[in-house]
Amino acid sequence: MNSRDMNRKKFILSSLTFIAGTKLTLAGERRFNMDTPLRFGIVTDLHYADRAPAGSRHYKESFDKLSECVDLMNREKVDFLIELGDFKDQSASPDEKETLGFLETIESKFREFKGPVYHVLGNHDMDSISKDQFLNSIYNSGFSKAQSYYSFNTGGFHFVVLDPNYTREGLHYDRGNFDWKDCHIPEEQLSWLEEDLKRHPQPTVVFIHQQLDGPAFPGDHSRYCPHNADRIRAILEQSGNVLITFQGHYHDGGFNMINGIYYYTLKAVIEDSDAQNNSYAIVEIDKDMSIAIKGYRKAVSKKLVR
Repeated sequence: MNSRDMNRKKFILSSLTFIAGTKLTLAGERRFNMDTPLRFGIVTDLHYADRAPAGSRHYKESFDKLSECVDLMNREKVDFLIELGDFKDQSASPDEKETLGFLETIESKFREFKGPVYHVLGNHDMDSISKDQFLNSIYNSGFSKAQSYYSFNTGGFHFVVLDPNYTREGLHYDRGNFDWKDCHIPEEQLSWLEEDLKRHPQPTVVFIHQQLDGPAFPGDHSRYCPHNADRIRAILEQSGNVLITFQGHYHDGGFNMINGIYYYTLKAVIEDSDAQNNSYAIVEIDKDMSIAIKGYRKAVSKKLVR
């Protein structure tokens, strides 16, 4: 067994959450039981807004679709629930106060999950509000204030949330001042990522809104990826600990493996009308590092064995 495989098998029990190097106690963390798989829920690209449909996007319906998702996650008693970005949207004629109201409405529904909840920032989350306004309006379990990138531990696994919502020059997306095809992870965050992965040798799962696996798609898929996606992947690969990356942004979804790391893109909630076009999934990781993704409605199921 090589060092990478050995690292993937390590389990380190921890009750600490790490935020850019600062330790915080994570209340209610479940102790890892070798006989009990870790299970968590994922949902993405709700784009919730109280506005009329536009093309295939049915903004209002995302509220009821999320309600269905939260109800199922509560029944299944998953360990945590995370949304992968583009949580809310804006009106055709954007208004800051109204947009904050959309965010408050959808966040209240998300918080009905009876367990830890986490957020990943998407580009539309900063359409007519600032990144700080968004972060001040949401809650990430175990943190006194939501951060745009952070990590946490639960069940013997390490989880990393990344934020590529910066321009190539390193400027935050802000109140719609961005081009969704111009996204980038700045040097400061990359350095944090490298150090975070070194500090946590346990099996790791990464969450990000934009895609990292563009080269694995046919044709030019780079517009859905950070400009420095290749460097981000290299850091994940060099750690030897990352099992899988979960993504949103590309509404059709997708799946790839690059250099031993799986990349699963969940289909968007916003697309098409009615409950049958909802999309969410439960991810189960077993003690042997096998991963089962159970997709609901139009979400794609996968069974991944190492």
